[in-house]
Amino acid sequence: MEQQPNTLKYKHLGIYTQNENVVYMHEDCHVCISEGFEALTRIRISKASQTIVASLNIINSDMLLPNEIGLSDAAAQKLNITENDNLYVSHLEPIESLSHVRAKIYNQKLDYNAYHEIITDIVQGDYSNIHLSAFITACAGDRMDINEISFLTKAMIASGEQLNWDKNIVVDKHCIGGLPGNRTTPLVVAIMAAYGLTMPKTSSRAITSPAGTADTMEVLTNVTLSPEEIKAVVKKEGGCIVWGGTAQLSPADDVLIKIEKALDIDSEGQLIASVLSKKAAAGSTHVVIDIPVGETAKIRSMEMARKLKSHMETVGNAVGLNIKVVITDGTQPVGRGIGPALEAIDVLKVLKNEADAPIDLKERALLLAGELLELSGKVESGTGDQIAKQVLESGQALEKFIAICKAQGRFTLPVLSPFKIEIKAQKSGTLKRINNRKIAKLAKLSGAPQSKSAGVLLNVHLGEAIEENQLLYTLYAESKGELNYAMDYKNNHNDILTII
Repeated sequence: MEQQPNTLKYKHLGIYTQNENVVYMHEDCHVCISEGFEALTRIRISKASQTIVASLNIINSDMLLPNEIGLSDAAAQKLNITENDNLYVSHLEPIESLSHVRAKIYNQKLDYNAYHEIITDIVQGDYSNIHLSAFITACAGDRMDINEISFLTKAMIASGEQLNWDKNIVVDKHCIGGLPGNRTTPLVVAIMAAYGLTMPKTSSRAITSPAGTADTMEVLTNVTLSPEEIKAVVKKEGGCIVWGGTAQLSPADDVLIKIEKALDIDSEGQLIASVLSKKAAAGSTHVVIDIPVGETAKIRSMEMARKLKSHMETVGNAVGLNIKVVITDGTQPVGRGIGPALEAIDVLKVLKNEADAPIDLKERALLLAGELLELSGKVESGTGDQIAKQVLESGQALEKFIAICKAQGRFTLPVLSPFKIEIKAQKSGTLKRINNRKIAKLAKLSGAPQSKSAGVLLNVHLGEAIEENQLLYTLYAESKGELNYAMDYKNNHNDILTII
């Protein structure tokens, strides 16, 4: 049977491109020639009623025959195709929402409908990574007013699943980030659920850090759960700590985060929309936001923190959330571990009330848990931190945490990497400064978060008296090559820790 015009036979190539839909055609392909397709053209690929938009790559080798078509793994999965299926190829109709992106590039204000159209097209996969980069960049640098941030947040909420727990109070928390090792979320969830509150926590993977909450929790349990599985865990245990990516809560956020990570951009407007859209879509009602402030944290000044606090509260109110913003110390890492397994070890030490548990991590978690208890209205004002402390030190939080992990599929103890090197002080003095960004960079160069057991184990804190040859931190990697790579960075940067 003769193939219809513009129809090509699918061949599996096994090419991974993250979220990017890519289509591959031979330079002698009759469709390429007749339609005038060029490399990087955005074209529509269809199978029956299913359709995607993909960027074209031209093949001039025998990887493909002229009558064949290949797709990136992401594109093939979305179309649910198998070898030798016939695919229909056509020109892409104009993406109308790109006119709004162009308007934003020229700093025009957009309304809700504009943001809704942009987010809808992003979720449908119509935007290339170039388009996504343009949108993210156009919104960065304080170029969105408070109304636009609210519009974007509402559009992102509407773009995916929205969970409903049939409860008047569903609590949640979020840390703005930029602070290595600040792994309070698992502790707060355990305390809240043990106290009897509902806390369905959907967390992100690392954007610019050595470990997101989801990366750390993945060391201990399964975090890739469907909305139905999340509901089952929360119904059984009162809480969960899962990756938000597969839950389809504000799915545009997960697409944007990948591009933000590549650009190393996390603008205020999209940061607020990202955080609050996930909270609202997860069915939360009462949310505590932790904003660490420090010269090498994500938020570097009290002025920035107060502005972000005001915007968070305004947008939160606009989308129906009760928000309490807590401004905390962001001058140094919290806890000792920086990297998924190392941070998981810190969490377990605090839950087990071990003598060498990092006290700063415990105190930060109790502060946030106390604020959340008080925000919920379930405890009297001024008593939250003491009640949280009782729940933690009684062992109830540990018991609940293990139960949540098991409900999510497993409870696995963390294992450290076999390759390590100890970094010791070259002189005596006082530890005056820890560069959060550079110590996070060091942990990433050692392999974190992709290598779960890689990272930095910090032995000192600001203000401590340091003796010459004292252990400052230990660097872990899963291979000697990664260890050497990280050490090259360390040797070229003598201001990671400043001793005077």
